Amino acid sequence: MVARMEPRVNVITLGVSDLERARRFYQDALGFPMSTAGNEHIAFFRLGPIVLALFGRDALADDAGLAKTPPPAPGAFPGFTLAHNVRERDDVDRVLATVERAGAAILVAAHDAFWGGRSGYFADPDGNAWEVAWNPHFPLDAAGQVALTS
Repeated sequence: MVARMEPRVNVITLGVSDLERARRFYQDALGFPMSTAGNEHIAFFRLGPIVLALFGRDALADDAGLAKTPPPAPGAFPGFTLAHNVRERDDVDRVLATVERAGAAILVAAHDAFWGGRSGYFADPDGNAWEVAWNPHFPLDAAGQVALTS
């Protein structure tokens, strides 16, 4: 029998240049609940069914067996985005204002999107891009999970 991956993601690990700065941004500024499972080398945050981990960029490259490369230049596309969907259209503007006050750089201001929702983007202190979106086609259930049809 062929082993198959179950269709899920458990942990998203971001390689960061300054773990303490990143921890403060996510825990103190954004209010993400940090787990006590971390240590001085790694931080874990429970985000619903997914764990967000912060790990030193060079240490993460070593762990994954990848070549160390310099962080992308400010404003350069890192090759992926993370998304935070909100329940109400106006929540996009409120969340972007909150993260900007916390030190995030706004990449794209809140705007009505061509697909019928509202979205905007910000970058965390390491340049990781986050979309904040209200999508009327992807309602959130009581637990905050996207109710995606099969």
